[in-house]
Amino acid sequence: MKIKVLAALAAIALLVQQYMIWFYVPVAQSGLVQKIFYMHLPCSWWSLVSFFVVFVASVIYLFNRKPVFDRVAGAAAELGVVFATLALVTGSTWARAEWGHWWLWDPKLTTALIMWYVYAGYLVLRSTPMGRDRKALVCAVLGIVAFLDVPLVFFAANLWGSAHPDGVARQGSGMEIRMWHTVFAGLTAFGFMWGAMLLVRVKQLAHQARLEALLVWDED
Repeated sequence: MKIKVLAALAAIALLVQQYMIWFYVPVAQSGLVQKIFYMHLPCSWWSLVSFFVVFVASVIYLFNRKPVFDRVAGAAAELGVVFATLALVTGSTWARAEWGHWWLWDPKLTTALIMWYVYAGYLVLRSTPMGRDRKALVCAVLGIVAFLDVPLVFFAANLWGSAHPDGVARQGSGMEIRMWHTVFAGLTAFGFMWGAMLLVRVKQLAHQARLEALLVWDED
């Protein structure tokens, strides 16, 4: 029931967000390409939230060893990599139009790419043939260590400077109120979608674990 409610809210909120992007928010000085920002920002933020959930679930798993927290960490990591990929793609598309290059080895962009590789490696580890409990333990440790790069991504512009228009609130971009409305609409819409997808994936992983246990039982 929770999944259906979140999915319905996500569908409605995404439609509202798209209407606001194309008909409500004004065209910025950089032109229509700036509208990518309203998709890029939610993808970026919810990827960071996903990796924070991986970190928290991994810490909890180390303390109580309950498989549900391993499944939450795995599901959140998958979503995080998906959203981080979308953030990199939309960001590169904007960069090509704005900077004339698909990619710059900028501190913000570089730390984000490193983060993507680290969590992609985490997912590879989760798919390796290893004992379930041992793999969950190793993944929990990696899920905690991997999170060290996430604050670097968030604060990269402040720490080392960046050409990336990072954190409009921190830089005082002068965005008008309709732009802020659209930003928050996007964060909310993607949040509902993220929640629904996370619950669905955790449920799928639980079913997968039960099927694997049955197969082992049948072989015995």
